[in-house]
Amino acid sequence: MADLLRAWAYMEPLPGLPLTVDVGTSLLFHQIDPFHATPRNGHSNRSPSHGVGLRSVRHFLLDLVHDVAGFFRERPAFLVLLQRDMSDSAGDSGEQGCDGSVLLDDDGNFVGEKNAGPNANSLRGFEVVDTIKAAVEIECPQTVSCADILALAARESVALLGGPSWALGLGRRDSTTASLSGANSDLPSPASSIPQLVSAFAAKGLSARDMTALSGAHTVGQARCVNFRDHVNGDANIDASFAEQRRRSCPASGGDGNLAPLDEQTAGTFDNAYFQNLLEFRGLLHSDQVLYSNGTQESSLVQLYASDPSAFEADFAAAMVKMSNLSPLTGNSGEIRMNCRSVN
Repeated sequence: MADLLRAWAYMEPLPGLPLTVDVGTSLLFHQIDPFHATPRNGHSNRSPSHGVGLRSVRHFLLDLVHDVAGFFRERPAFLVLLQRDMSDSAGDSGEQGCDGSVLLDDDGNFVGEKNAGPNANSLRGFEVVDTIKAAVEIECPQTVSCADILALAARESVALLGGPSWALGLGRRDSTTASLSGANSDLPSPASSIPQLVSAFAAKGLSARDMTALSGAHTVGQARCVNFRDHVNGDANIDASFAEQRRRSCPASGGDGNLAPLDEQTAGTFDNAYFQNLLEFRGLLHSDQVLYSNGTQESSLVQLYASDPSAFEADFAAAMVKMSNLSPLTGNSGEIRMNCRSVN
């Protein structure tokens, strides 16, 4: 987490946005200064030409690492949260994008995305986001959006797990609503076919190559039995011994919440073992294993990524850049939430 917090010292602003802002607008980061806003202690440094801006805030954030022990156990959770947040059509713009909508709890105006079929009982890390946000609000109120915290946490989590980093523009604002129906309709099902996966990602401006690389995020994390039961109990494109092993904890009925690692080789490391598993027909989800089907572009990419980890990391990072820039809320759209779980 120290790395996560230090990362705020070299972020770049979103393309086309200014480098300096006043308190109350979205926070944009300069390559040297981590913050350009006024903290509660009254020390202001809004000019990007100065390299000493808000040292007290930076030091406070670095100290926070000692108080958030759960962060290291939840690293994969941030990547899942970010990808779910960016994949649904919700929020103020009505388009998919990183707007923090997945963080919102239900309220009287909407049912949140946490209860969507693909998300229910599977998302983690909310408490860590809350802790970071609360600490930032004390020092620099209504300046750092929940969307930016989530985007940064996901990127640094991947790096801490041994994966790549990528350029990350900041300055997003938070949505003031969420969409259960949008999450249910836009998030791919674990039973999706190749045409369904390609179509779902194409709707967001992402190619089949992007989709295959982003699927490599399943090199970390776990899945619930209810999401892989049909694959291990009925599909033909699965290694027999692997299927038998998984059926022990995920029978044809019962045990819906039982967990299994998405990558049996290196579940706690971000690497290319996920694709190696697919070559051996040991993908946990149906939507994973269908990526390796004879003669498809996706199959060729699976073979490439399985043999060349650098190619996978480069394509994954490029796809994450594209996803993180999907329809961000900026300017006067949305808000900077004071609490990531509720609108202001």
